[in-house]
Amino acid sequence: MTSNDEIAEFMRTHMGALNERMGVELVELAPDRVVATMPVEGNTQPYGLLHGGASVVLAETLGSVAAALNAPAGRFAVGIDINATHHRSATKGLVTGVATPLHLGRTMASFEIAITDEDGRRVCTSRITCALIERDPTPTA
Repeated sequence: MTSNDEIAEFMRTHMGALNERMGVELVELAPDRVVATMPVEGNTQPYGLLHGGASVVLAETLGSVAAALNAPAGRFAVGIDINATHHRSATKGLVTGVATPLHLGRTMASFEIAITDEDGRRVCTSRITCALIERDPTPTA
């Protein structure tokens, strides 16, 4: 895959089992902004609140997709660090995550992910750093 359009299409069609199970839906894919939604229902902890780990899954997905869209030719993104601050709870509806770049380099990219509820209130702020590593040119069987 070489173009952002090819990467975006691949990401939309190959979300992975965890993202599919959690209901993550990519809404907007551009190098400077990646947006996705996730339902609260089905992603809660025992008290009925959005599970903090679910927010981190959404953030990791957004940051990894954003890093892939920004990776130089011949490189791909792998997450190496993520953190999250949970500001408030969400109990229903959808949450929306927006990833924006903090640093875009040749071998590393960092993004801030703001997750908000349907009223636009910030639920979580996350930061992810991805290494942009060289692809192995040797084909695998």
